[in-house]
Amino acid sequence: MSPAHVAIWIISCISILLMLLRPRNIAEAWWIGLGAAVIVGFRLIPLSLAGHAIAEGTDVYLFLAGMMLLSQLAQMHGVFNWLATIAIQHSRGSRIRLFTLIYIVGTFVTIFMSNDATAVVLTPAVLAATRKSKVEPLPYHFICAFIANAASFVLPISNPANLVVFHHGMPPLGEWLRLFIIASILSIVATYFTLRWYCRKDLKGTIADDNETPHLAEAGKLTLIGIAIVAAVLLTASAMGKDLGLPTCISAILIAVVISIRKRTRPSAILSEISWSVLPLVAGLFIMVEAIDSAGALHLSQTALQTLQHLKPMAGTMAAAFGTGIGTNLVNNLPLGLIAAASIQAAHVTGALRSVILVGIDLGPNLSVTGSLATILWLIAIRKEGQNVSAWKFLKAGILVMPPALALATIAAALFTH
Repeated sequence: MSPAHVAIWIISCISILLMLLRPRNIAEAWWIGLGAAVIVGFRLIPLSLAGHAIAEGTDVYLFLAGMMLLSQLAQMHGVFNWLATIAIQHSRGSRIRLFTLIYIVGTFVTIFMSNDATAVVLTPAVLAATRKSKVEPLPYHFICAFIANAASFVLPISNPANLVVFHHGMPPLGEWLRLFIIASILSIVATYFTLRWYCRKDLKGTIADDNETPHLAEAGKLTLIGIAIVAAVLLTASAMGKDLGLPTCISAILIAVVISIRKRTRPSAILSEISWSVLPLVAGLFIMVEAIDSAGALHLSQTALQTLQHLKPMAGTMAAAFGTGIGTNLVNNLPLGLIAAASIQAAHVTGALRSVILVGIDLGPNLSVTGSLATILWLIAIRKEGQNVSAWKFLKAGILVMPPALALATIAAALFTH
């Protein structure tokens, strides 16, 4: 490995570590942006390759922009407080019932709007619910992070990584469900019970009564309708094999325009409150993807796949799933998904091995906060509201929650793949 390649790996790892630690409370985007700038500035990769990497992320930027706009509309017009009030009332004083209710909602949001939407849209609602109910927030924070990955392979749109891994040969919806529905159910159920057991001490007791009558103003109702429209747009775009970013962004802008006209408010009031730093952060990650790829990651991945193909079927699938799952926590599942997709195509991998690699990419990130873009977005969302979960605290939960869910989902995916 050349000195330039060694430098790329070191810079990328340091940038991700600093993003998590946030020295002097400097925002996450600065550390990733600085790492990407050093890689480009020292010509560790050509400028043209960096530009190509940024352009490759266009669909992701548009998708996130649309989701952040919807989230801010919901925040401004009381949707999150309304949902929090309903959740608390339906929990009937039980912390476990509130935990279960939020978990179910998170599952549906992930399935029909993607894991990134769970991080961006659901997390603020859960924060509002924990404040209203005066409960220990950690178990409910964890739900948003863990279910965003555990339910992310029910449908192709449930995780953008699915579209990356199966870019060259996406199965029809019926075939997708045959391959992954049992694996997804096992993943969701196993994650629920292990996470609930891990948080059992904080889930004892009752929650504060909330006699407030749920009320949602016209703008809030329009926002809710808008979220439902975006979910329908996502499903339609996915069924047609189209990119998801542009239709999501256009739908969110149209909804914002309608609400601004009805409320006679300035669009700048909405736009100024959105955490736009997420977009350069993702762009920086895409540059690091290209850099890590050029540093030999693709070759290493192809070699590993060729080795796995010579193992016994169950040993090979388990090794592929857990190897990929752990790998997502080292370099994030966004880079690894792109590398895996190229490796699968180059090595002509099909069948069970490709299926379990996808399961590892989607579910493996439940081990640590570095695992997926959705988890990073979740971390940014809770930090924005003055909360935080350390990397160590997440890892302690992830070590318990991720392995059984991944093992069960891998077995199911392998059995249902010819």
